[in-house]
Amino acid sequence: MDISKTIQDLKKRPDFADNVGMILVHNGIARNWSRNSRQDVIALETVVNEEKITQLRQEYLERPGIYEIIIETQSGTFTPGDDLLFIVVAGDIRENVKPVLAELLDRVKSEAISKKELTR
Repeated sequence: MDISKTIQDLKKRPDFADNVGMILVHNGIARNWSRNSRQDVIALETVVNEEKITQLRQEYLERPGIYEIIIETQSGTFTPGDDLLFIVVAGDIRENVKPVLAELLDRVKSEAISKKELTR
């Protein structure tokens, strides 16, 4: 995902300025070390449940003040440094936008993406 282009596309919508005062972005990247063991990671395999991603997006779009949510991720094998997950949340004020990004990120990671680290 090209974050700058995605934001520019959102800003082109006729109702954008009436509804958005904040955009938050999460860009998840494959690490070269394991979170649990600190072992070197040579690759990361992910499987995405697209139906669950769609369901979560719809659920959080209904939250007060949320204008748009864009989630991009993919299944496959990735190497350290590769982009794994993008979440963009646009909404009216930070009190509405910040918790949505935080909760949505945690739920996407725990409910919609499985991963396996290949370590040395």
